[in-house]
Amino acid sequence: MKKLTLLMIAVGAIITLNAQTTPVPPKVNPIVKDFGSVWEIPFATEQPNSKMKYNIVVDITDAAAKPDTINVYLEAVATLMNLHGVGGVPAKNINMIVVLHKMATNSILTNEMYQKRFKTDNPNLAMIAALKEAGVKFYTCGQTLFRARLPKESIIPEVEIATSALTTLTTYQLKGYATINFK
Repeated sequence: MKKLTLLMIAVGAIITLNAQTTPVPPKVNPIVKDFGSVWEIPFATEQPNSKMKYNIVVDITDAAAKPDTINVYLEAVATLMNLHGVGGVPAKNINMIVVLHKMATNSILTNEMYQKRFKTDNPNLAMIAALKEAGVKFYTCGQTLFRARLPKESIIPEVEIATSALTTLTTYQLKGYATINFK
């Protein structure tokens, strides 16, 4: 027991010493303001190509863990945009398509519908507006809307309704978009 305690103290001291000698710069938001903050890594040997056009389709199926918190997968989209930004990729060179279906559809409900269902404001609205302003396009699954008996008016105007998530995903994949699945 005494050896274990000494080992834990030694490891703690090394971690503390390391934390004191490695300054961490502030996070930045080069493309999506206020969401998805990232660190610049100037010494990284692998970085995004600033001259390349990035075509990315993101598949999101899950809702936030709790109704009063943001959907971490939507924030991951902001992070993805900002990571490309710190690599020097201009927003105009990023074509980001987000497809929401299944439980993720809750994230794109109007505030009125969200309040009706969850008794709280939709915490995702400001982030979605910031993503839209950064050029992200949003689609939701029409099949999910019918399955959940949601009228089209219950979806925020920033989001377009597709026949299905599956056909939207396959269409963009066949157009050459890289696919990222956030579950």
